[in-house]
Amino acid sequence: MPTALKRKGSPGLTEGADPSKRRFAEEEVAPQTSATTTTAPSASETAPPTDSSTATTPAAQTSETAAAPPLPNGRAARFAALRARNQASRKENLKETKSEASRAATDPSALHSLNRKRDIASHKLLKAETESRGEDFERKRAWDWTAEESERWDAKMAEKQRKRDQAGFSDYSAEAGKIYERQVGQNLEEKAEGFGERKEAYEREKAEALDRAVRSGGLEIVETPSGELIAVDKDGTFYSTADGTQHVQNRPSKDAVDRLVADIKKAEEVRLKKRKDRGKDDESERDITYINEKNKQFNMKLARFYNKYTADIRDSFERGTAI
Repeated sequence: MPTALKRKGSPGLTEGADPSKRRFAEEEVAPQTSATTTTAPSASETAPPTDSSTATTPAAQTSETAAAPPLPNGRAARFAALRARNQASRKENLKETKSEASRAATDPSALHSLNRKRDIASHKLLKAETESRGEDFERKRAWDWTAEESERWDAKMAEKQRKRDQAGFSDYSAEAGKIYERQVGQNLEEKAEGFGERKEAYEREKAEALDRAVRSGGLEIVETPSGELIAVDKDGTFYSTADGTQHVQNRPSKDAVDRLVADIKKAEEVRLKKRKDRGKDDESERDITYINEKNKQFNMKLARFYNKYTADIRDSFERGTAI
């Protein structure tokens, strides 16, 4: 067997070398060895440490995800709120629709008539029962109201009767007075622009005219026993009459004239509208036999005089049995 050859060692590392040289040689060899030789890390060193308490399998994670309910986010909450509002709106709309249909199906005039008939029947029944017991019905009925309410009711009935008596035409002065009172009341209710200032100016001018008349001697102030002051016109020049001409001395302003013209036009429009609507029946209940308003009035005039003679002929034409 041949002898194996041995590798010649470093001359600096021989046994007989100087110790200082040996240390120097070892220091040179050590960095080269550490730089050229690398070791691969083991699997146990590179793997992270596992904790038995936190380590879970994929199957366990899937089961936990399926079991836990999804948390509602902001979008889902808004969608739920919108659905709730939609349901509430639908219920409210259905309720309003039913109530509107009920009101439309009920005739207000018929309901009012039924209530009135019920009140009249209850009144007659109470009156009959009271008289059957020998009691005074009016006296017993008056117990339901106080003295103040009874006085107000009597005053209301008296005012109603007075207006009913004055409804007819008496003379033009009375008509002008009623129109004046009505216009003043309308201006007070509607609070017309500038009406308060005009009224104050009128009262001021009236007081000045009274003062001038008293100073000139044409008007005398007389005090009654009750303490009321009455102005007496001595020569008949202060208070105007139908024959007086004092009103021509008053010159109204342009605004007053414009208001007068506007009131006259408005009254004329109201009069024409009432005249047009007078006698107008429901067009759906009768045939249209006219082509304009004038023709309608003419046909109504003919019907007023000749309908009693032509009723049979018109009925025959409608039935189709006319000869």
